[in-house]
Amino acid sequence: MRSTTDRIRHAVSFELIGLALITPLGAWAFGLPMVEVGVVGVASATVATIWNYLYNLGFDHAMQRFTGGTQKRLAHRIAHAVLFEAGLVAVLMPLIAWYLGIGLLQAFLMDVSFSIFYLVYAFVFNWLYDRLFPLPEWLPAPEAGETNR
Repeated sequence: MRSTTDRIRHAVSFELIGLALITPLGAWAFGLPMVEVGVVGVASATVATIWNYLYNLGFDHAMQRFTGGTQKRLAHRIAHAVLFEAGLVAVLMPLIAWYLGIGLLQAFLMDVSFSIFYLVYAFVFNWLYDRLFPLPEWLPAPEAGETNR
């Protein structure tokens, strides 16, 4: 399992990179000022960062319990990303509607658009993160007679 420090690095880097991408894209796509999208983005990222830590901890514990390990296959990664985003939509939609002064349907459509972006982004980010920071048990064992230098 990942350490607390690793989980924090994961959550913070995920949100910072995501914000850098979604703020200008969201402002352009919805015709809103970048400041408004930025505020929604920062508030959403704050909620999402807390959710990210708790969700990933719970997901890893569930994987450990049901599969005996935490290495994710394609199906695990898809389920991981979809369930993460579904939880966020439920929490963020009313907050977006309130802050922007829009109806729930419009907030839902905006939230779903952001979720689709983050669904793809989460899949790619987590795959790359696991490749850049693999857990020791995921690495192949050295062959007999091979030394580590």
